Amino acid sequence: MAEKKQDQPQSEQEEVLKEEESAPQEEVVAAESIDATEDEPSLEETVARLEEEAAAARDTALRAQADAQNVKRRAEQDVEKARKFALEQFARELLAVVDNMERTLEVTAGQEDDAIKPITEGVQLTLKSFLDTLKKFNVEAVDPQGEPFDPNLHQAMSMVENSDVEPNSVIAVMQKGYTLNGRLLRPAMVMVSKAAS
Repeated sequence: MAEKKQDQPQSEQEEVLKEEESAPQEEVVAAESIDATEDEPSLEETVARLEEEAAAARDTALRAQADAQNVKRRAEQDVEKARKFALEQFARELLAVVDNMERTLEVTAGQEDDAIKPITEGVQLTLKSFLDTLKKFNVEAVDPQGEPFDPNLHQAMSMVENSDVEPNSVIAVMQKGYTLNGRLLRPAMVMVSKAAS
């Protein structure tokens, strides 16, 4: 009988152990299912995250489009400047020819010699044709005789006291200046008046 009593408690103990072993597994399974639902974001959170990502992508696309337009605009401006000022060096070199023709006319203008008159007329016609061609390509002369001195267009070679004109006026032009499409090609070399001391 004693053995039966000992057997009985053992079987009760085994049952209790079996119940305890089965119980924690159920708790673990329940805990895992709770953790799984906490890790998954809710529908509202997912929608909010996707809306933020879409807004960021839209912003990035707009910035890329604006950058592309800026690059295109800059390229067009560079091409326009290159087209407008491609003749700059060539035109600057031609100005020496214009200067020489004008000097020739200054020397021969007062001559009454019949042999020189046809040459003078030929140089005048050639100079006029030359200046017309330069004007066609937007090369304009800067002849500031009597105008106020402008350091953006004129280069002062000397200053002379002169009470007949206002101070800082151009009283003599030694060499004409020229512009190409409004940009200074060569400044006019001038004498400027200053107030008498």
